[in-house]
Amino acid sequence: MFGLSSPKKLRELGVVGMNKRNVHYIAQSNARHLYPLVDDKLKTKELCKQHNIAAPKLLGVCKIQRNTNELADFLADINQFVIKPAKGSGGKGILVITGRDGDYFVKPSGMKVSITDVKRHASNILSGLYSLGGKPDVAIIEALVQFTDDFEGYSFEGVPDIRVIIYKGYPVMAMTRLSTHESDGKANLHQGAVGVGIDIATGKALSAVMHARPIEHHPDTGKRLKDLEIPHWHTLLELSVRGFDTTGLGYMGADIVLDKEHGPLLLELNARPGLAIQVANSRGLEPRLKCAEEQARLHPDRSVEERVQFAMDTIAKY
Repeated sequence: MFGLSSPKKLRELGVVGMNKRNVHYIAQSNARHLYPLVDDKLKTKELCKQHNIAAPKLLGVCKIQRNTNELADFLADINQFVIKPAKGSGGKGILVITGRDGDYFVKPSGMKVSITDVKRHASNILSGLYSLGGKPDVAIIEALVQFTDDFEGYSFEGVPDIRVIIYKGYPVMAMTRLSTHESDGKANLHQGAVGVGIDIATGKALSAVMHARPIEHHPDTGKRLKDLEIPHWHTLLELSVRGFDTTGLGYMGADIVLDKEHGPLLLELNARPGLAIQVANSRGLEPRLKCAEEQARLHPDRSVEERVQFAMDTIAKY
């Protein structure tokens, strides 16, 4: 863990700061006209469909306020779903429904909400309450992921996800974000989820943090976090790189969930992935980014499988 290290010490450890990420990696690698492909989750889902990339099933879309009045009939036979803003960020505006209790919908915490609450939430999304810049948005309705039993006890009241940072086509660092009661079932570190650094080579846990502080056990279940091992690891890395390859962006994050029946699914892509992944892994990104950059220059024609294997064999050692 980096603790109270000085800026000089952090640079020596290869930690990438916000300024360097924005100026050197994002600005020089990500053409701005490509941002809508990942900033708009509906466009990302369309991209996944075009390239046959596995993703959670899209059930419907609310595009105008009048559509919210149709939600009662639309959701009449759907017991589990997620409503999210297409242009949201930071996990804001995501409503997760895991079941029914009579006329009420049930959230992962057990809290009940009415159809009126659901309609109001969708209306708020459309008005831009959760979107980047407060611009008008659309509400996406997705099937709820039935996450694998491999995460039993590691996540609480919600679906965990795996964030993979990809640079120049190579996966360079990964972590899993585990929901807690505090995060209201959402895998978002800023809302109180747990971040666990994952070894790129093996898919096994390295270290864990909550609110940027090291922890050893899940706060709600008591599960020892270092015992976590992500299944389908090679397939998961290939899926993240395939998602990367379809966008044309040079530096990005891929968020993946593990469904019990369908395996790894691409949840969303991010052109400005945060840097907390370095804290979760207790190591800096810089050496790995430099290695990936050199490999992309020397071997521009490597396949997805070859890039993933190189990352597992070599980049993981940095």
